[in-house]
Amino acid sequence: MRKRIVIKLSGSLFGLEDTKTLKQFAEFFVKISKICQPIIIAGGGKIARHYILHARSSGADESTLDEIGIEVSRLNARLLIYALQDNAYPHPPTNLKEVAHAADSGLIVVTGGLHPGQSTNATAALIAEKVRAAAFLNATDVDGVYDSDPNKNKSAKKFKKIPLRKLRNMLAHQDSVAGSYDLMDIVALKVIERSKIKTRILKANIKTLEKAIKGNPEGTEITLT
Repeated sequence: MRKRIVIKLSGSLFGLEDTKTLKQFAEFFVKISKICQPIIIAGGGKIARHYILHARSSGADESTLDEIGIEVSRLNARLLIYALQDNAYPHPPTNLKEVAHAADSGLIVVTGGLHPGQSTNATAALIAEKVRAAAFLNATDVDGVYDSDPNKNKSAKKFKKIPLRKLRNMLAHQDSVAGSYDLMDIVALKVIERSKIKTRILKANIKTLEKAIKGNPEGTEITLT
């Protein structure tokens, strides 16, 4: 059986005005599916944050805002499914049991968020645990974990490897309100730790993803020690 690779795909890819990028990713996933089974979790991105901002200003509670984010991420997942055509499971699973069933089809699986209160990062970690994935690749807007914000500090240094405990301490003060999740979150780290999931944070770039799937050290590896 092909190894399963869980990929959290940055929501920013779905908000681009050009349609070529998503099609290029779809072509890549079809290509790479010959050596592994991609199980992809689509992020909500700016579109989700847009809806969450408007709903919050109207007084919606946080669990409702989470549900809005989930709905947007599932729409993003559908966009990728359409681009993948017959190579993909035909609709986004809505819970872990459905994800496992979809994975058993052998097709490329694309889903969005699953449960309110969980980021798509946490969802991806839980899916990696459920399907016994060989690796979890968190493909984001940045190329790894830095000791400070690289957008604000030009001298910021990227970690090739970072212990899970150190990353947890760095994230301890991160917001947990809907729409604010970033590189990783505490729930995702707990799942990664308990199931010893091989995890990398890396740039949402086709060449980078291909190298990582083929075993090359890209981005930042989260180590358990």
